[in-house]
Amino acid sequence: MNRGTLAFVGLLVVGVLVAVPFNSRLNGDETLATAATIFSGVFLQAVPFLVLGTLVSGAIATWVTPAMVARLLPKKTGAAIGVGGLAGALLPGCECASVPVSARLMDRGVPQAAALAFLLSAPAINPVVLVSTAVAFPGEPKMVAARFAASLLTAIAMGGLWARYGDPSLIARRAARSADDERGSWPEFAEAVRHDFLESAAYLALGAVAVATLHVVVPDWMFEKVAGQMLIGIVLMALLAVVLAVCSEADAFVAASLSMLPLVPRLVFLVVGPAVDLKLIAMQAGAFGSRFAARFSTATFLVAIGVGTGVGALILGWR
Repeated sequence: MNRGTLAFVGLLVVGVLVAVPFNSRLNGDETLATAATIFSGVFLQAVPFLVLGTLVSGAIATWVTPAMVARLLPKKTGAAIGVGGLAGALLPGCECASVPVSARLMDRGVPQAAALAFLLSAPAINPVVLVSTAVAFPGEPKMVAARFAASLLTAIAMGGLWARYGDPSLIARRAARSADDERGSWPEFAEAVRHDFLESAAYLALGAVAVATLHVVVPDWMFEKVAGQMLIGIVLMALLAVVLAVCSEADAFVAASLSMLPLVPRLVFLVVGPAVDLKLIAMQAGAFGSRFAARFSTATFLVAIGVGTGVGALILGWR
C-alpha cells in the first residue's frame, strides 16, 4: 500500500479507537449528538454516489483518451464549444479528472474554448451528478433541470467568452506524452479510482463537518435572516462552494441539508462548486499557469453566480 492508502486506513483505526470512549459523552450531549447525526446523514447518503463517480471517472481516465474526444469535436470553434459542453454529459468525471483531460485535449489541437467548456461541464452535468441531485432533492424535481441548464450554460458561456476575449498566450502548456493515448490497464484503473476516492472522500468529510457545524453553532435566527435576504444568501452559498470544494457527485447532499435556505442560493452552490473552488484553482494553476487560473476562475465565479441565479429564478421561482 502507498502512503495515501496507509494514511486513510490509519485514520479509520484512530476513528474507531476514539469513538469508543467518546460514545458515552456523545449520547449525553444533545448538541454533539445532533452534529454527529447530521454529519453521518450527509456523508453516508453521498458515499454511494461518490464511489460510483470515482469508478466512472477512473474508467474514463484509464481507457478514454483525449484523442478519442478530439476526433468527435467539430473544427469550427463555435460548434466545438457547444459539443464540448454537451460532451460533459457523455464523458462524466470529477473536477480532478476534468482538468488534465481538458489540458490533453488542447495538446491534441482542440480549440482552447471548447476544451475549457468541457472542463466546466464534465463534473457538473454528468449522469451520476444529476441522479445524486434527484436523490438529494426528492421533493424538488425541477432542481435537476435547473442544475443541468445552469451548469451547461455556464460552461458554454465561459467557452464563448474565452473564444472572444481570452488571451491564448495565458495558457502555458507543454505537449503531453504520446503514452497518454495508449490504452490503460486494470492496475492503472484501480490506482485512479483509489486516488480519486480518497481525495474526494476527504473533501466530502470536510463539507459534512462544515454543514454539521453550521447547524449546531449558527443560531436559527441567523439562517432566518439570510433566508429573507436572497442576494446575501446567494453570495454566501457561492463563497461556501469555493471554500468547501466538495466533489460534485456529493455536493447535492450538502446543499440539501441546508434546508433552512431558499432553493436559489442552494442551486448557486451547486453551479459554482464544480466550476470553481480552491482545489480547482490550484489544479488549473498547475496545468495552465497561475495567470490563467486567476483570470479564468474569477470570471467563472461571476458567470456561474449570474447564470445560476437567473436560471434558478426562471425554473425554481424566486425561492
